Amino acid sequence: MLVLMLQTAGKMHGSNQSGVSDFLLLGISESPEEQQIMFWMFLSMYLVTVMGNLLILLAISFDSHLHTPMYLFLANLSFTDLFFVTNTIPKTLVNLQSQDKAISYTGCLTQLYFLVCLVTLDNLILATMAYDRCVVICRPLRYITAMSPGLCILLLTLCWALSVLYGLFLTLLMTKVTFCGPRRIHYIFCEMYVLLRLACSNTQMIHTVQITTGCFIFFTPLGVMVMSYVWIVRAILRIPSASSKYKAFSTCGSHLAVVSLFYGTLSMVYLQPLKAHSMKDSVATVMYAVVTPMMNPFIYSLRNKDMHGALGRLLLGKAFQRLIGRKLRH
Repeated sequence: MLVLMLQTAGKMHGSNQSGVSDFLLLGISESPEEQQIMFWMFLSMYLVTVMGNLLILLAISFDSHLHTPMYLFLANLSFTDLFFVTNTIPKTLVNLQSQDKAISYTGCLTQLYFLVCLVTLDNLILATMAYDRCVVICRPLRYITAMSPGLCILLLTLCWALSVLYGLFLTLLMTKVTFCGPRRIHYIFCEMYVLLRLACSNTQMIHTVQITTGCFIFFTPLGVMVMSYVWIVRAILRIPSASSKYKAFSTCGSHLAVVSLFYGTLSMVYLQPLKAHSMKDSVATVMYAVVTPMMNPFIYSLRNKDMHGALGRLLLGKAFQRLIGRKLRH
């Protein structure tokens, strides 16, 4: 349905403008030597991201010990990160190996839709995870009832619904923008700020709407996270034992690291004037679009004993099955 709407918009868009309707995704550098280096770098990072997030999903799916609210949210986060890099990196890899770097108007807006939707979903899931950590530390005896399966499903449904609607809203808003002249995008994917810089129509209203809705969509969950950690810190300070304090806070360490990485890279891209552009923006975009999804599985698994055990059982179980299969064949 989304593709059909964008194709219709693309035909209307093309009929009102002269020239080709494609954009050129030029990436970060146009140097052939640097493009080869970036190809292998992006390919390696993509494979690591896919493998890491798939292992997280498989471990949570097959290990009954991880069928808890926290790991349900983590599974959704891993799925989002997996889908996020798949939306952008394969096209980037093709462009780095091809002379034709064009992406159609429909393809560009489709990529933009999933980008907005998945970044929003990441943000909302991180807020939900902060609330979950708040409940488990501040109300441990009521955790099972407070975070019931029904509530968890409801929270995730709201996260997905808001993300889908917000992505659709901004993407349809972009169909009202008129583009003319050179459509050269010095990014690795179609991003809203970049497209607005290429517009030859007045984008002030669209930019204002984007800023207003974006502040609400992103700062409201951030407020939930801040308030959750205020309650968490207050609860931890009441714990008499230093070892118990450390154990309680360590359950939040991974989440805090992911939140810091997510908001740090995102703010480098979006907390700046619309007309500004530099190499720093491209690097920051790569950070939040590629590095953050790649690092999340490592952050959540390195210091998590339950995840260590689940991954060990998953990998050793597969190895054991292969060993038994070889013996049976012989």
